[in-house]
Amino acid sequence: MTHLLDNIVWHALSGPQARFATGSDDARRYAPGFSSIVGFASQERPNFAALARYCESGEHFYCDGWTGPTPEGWRLDAETTMHKMVWDAPMPAGDDAPDALPLRPEHGSQAFELAALTRPGPFGPRTPGLGEYFGFFEGERLVAMAGERMHAGSLREISGVCTHPDRQGRGFARKLMLKLVRRQLGRGETPFLHVMRDNVHARALYERMGFRVYKESVVRVVSPA
Repeated sequence: MTHLLDNIVWHALSGPQARFATGSDDARRYAPGFSSIVGFASQERPNFAALARYCESGEHFYCDGWTGPTPEGWRLDAETTMHKMVWDAPMPAGDDAPDALPLRPEHGSQAFELAALTRPGPFGPRTPGLGEYFGFFEGERLVAMAGERMHAGSLREISGVCTHPDRQGRGFARKLMLKLVRRQLGRGETPFLHVMRDNVHARALYERMGFRVYKESVVRVVSPA
């Protein structure tokens, strides 16, 4: 499991999620409309030249685990670190979100708008197609959601966790995440997630829920020059 998590983006894009990807034998990205994330077969020697033909000017991509010099024809827009966290606890006792609804294609615009408002990480209008997504609604209004993004081997990522600023502090995110954890464990999968270094509050919440830090990894945002 751990070797997959070290380069999880590549293993997802070249494996179970290859149908959602575009690229070459050693450099791939999620197809336009999905999350703006790229992966390389070699994190030490990423082939940006091969990737460039699949990228457009003005796009910005998240890249995990690469620390070398910025290649010619690319810009380094941002750099920080994130924690990769893996579930390390028993199955949650019960489903605390029985009233959460599965997000369907017709909810795509609402999910994208909520993500744009709260910025849970790279999220495109097609991202909910990568796995199961659940949300809490007030009437027709989506106020919280969480879902699945990367998948490789037995690893299944929980991602897109966000709550409308008007509805924070009610435990919506925790309930949705534990619902996904139960479903993943029931399928024999291992839940994992990413959390940015500066998001101390979220990391503490995830640790209380049952996630442990596997490693801290460099994450960069790059764009074609």
